[in-house]
Amino acid sequence: MPLVIRRLSAAIFVLLALLSCSPARAAELLGRVVGLADGDTLTLLTAERRQVRVRLSEIDTPESRQPYGTRAQHILSGLVFGKDVRVVVQDTDRYGRTVGRVYAGPLDVNAEMVRQGAAWVYRQYSRDPELLRIETEAKAGRRGLWSLPEAERTPPWEWRAAKRGGRPDHIAEAPAAPTRSAPAASSGFTCGGKQYCREMTSCAEARFYLQQCGLTRLDGDRDGVPCETLCR
Repeated sequence: MPLVIRRLSAAIFVLLALLSCSPARAAELLGRVVGLADGDTLTLLTAERRQVRVRLSEIDTPESRQPYGTRAQHILSGLVFGKDVRVVVQDTDRYGRTVGRVYAGPLDVNAEMVRQGAAWVYRQYSRDPELLRIETEAKAGRRGLWSLPEAERTPPWEWRAAKRGGRPDHIAEAPAAPTRSAPAASSGFTCGGKQYCREMTSCAEARFYLQQCGLTRLDGDRDGVPCETLCR
């Protein structure tokens, strides 16, 4: 075998060996946040106009019917809604949601939710000791939910288990049904019985029903803009 071919073959072998030993790069998603289901679940619109439901990994926020549940959703909204984010994918849960760490620019959103006292570290699924340290600081500073009386600070996984008759979580909780009675912080709108664009009085109300109430039928072309006759 000619020397040049032997050297080329050896180089290719070394390259393949290095590639086989390199850790796989974590999958990532890029897109804009166009909706929120609660304090730890959002809807991402990718550049391909695909909507992906994302569950923030390693944290758990109070359920909407728990104390601080609505406030946690408002905090997440302030961090990500309408912004371009990067999702480092960790898993897919049994409900089909992408589970991952979310970054808005350099901000680690999952960690920030814990830092502000808007989320617990989800101990059953977290492998990041830094999150536990951040939670300890938030608790010591009585931030967010840690300012509530102890009787109102039931971890959401225990709260869900009690609702199910004591059965523990086996995976991240199922997507909550859209809340039909919770108002937004300052919009003045309330999730009610409206179902169609013709029932909306303004673009702002249509956006509220899409983003806060989960009424996705208002966004027929899935571009993040509801009722385009109102929101032109």
